[in-house]
Amino acid sequence: MEEYTSEIELSINTGNEESDSTVHELLSSLSLEELLERTLRAVGIMQPAILTLIVTDDATIQSLNKRYRQQDKPTDVLSFPLPDKPLVDAPADQLWTFAEGHNEEEIEAVGSTPKFVTPSELPTNLGDIVISWPTIVRQAAEAGHTAAYEMLYIFTHGILHLVGYDDATEAGYTAMVNLQRAVLETMGWKAQGK
Repeated sequence: MEEYTSEIELSINTGNEESDSTVHELLSSLSLEELLERTLRAVGIMQPAILTLIVTDDATIQSLNKRYRQQDKPTDVLSFPLPDKPLVDAPADQLWTFAEGHNEEEIEAVGSTPKFVTPSELPTNLGDIVISWPTIVRQAAEAGHTAAYEMLYIFTHGILHLVGYDDATEAGYTAMVNLQRAVLETMGWKAQGK
């Protein structure tokens, strides 16, 4: 039987060839698959997973943010989970529900569609994470740490959203921040911020 590991499909399009090259070089030097696996283990998910990471520019993420969250501004990360319910076991005030961000017709359509269940021996497709490179650079400078740390921190945040966490409540926000920091520390990354 073939053993599967977690995988990340990567797409980089910041609208600038030099930035694309910088991001590609940075991400090539980071252990994104290891970070994915450590994040999953930290929240009790032991099966391998796959996801898509898209690194883009502020204009693209702003367009997505406006379309899917009705917020007409750039943001650092957007997560688009494929599971229709959280995969983690955590208090309800820390988790999203599928109904958030969906209208009644969408909820009804999903409810009437047969659910695809990934066979346990295959990696679970968690969904897509979109990160704005210019926002990562700005936030890193403001916080006083490297763009590499900020990228890993925000990527971990995106993973937590894919598996069910939501930072809309104080409890969810606190849980996510604590998990992000703890996972990064297991990999030897500590914020050097102000």
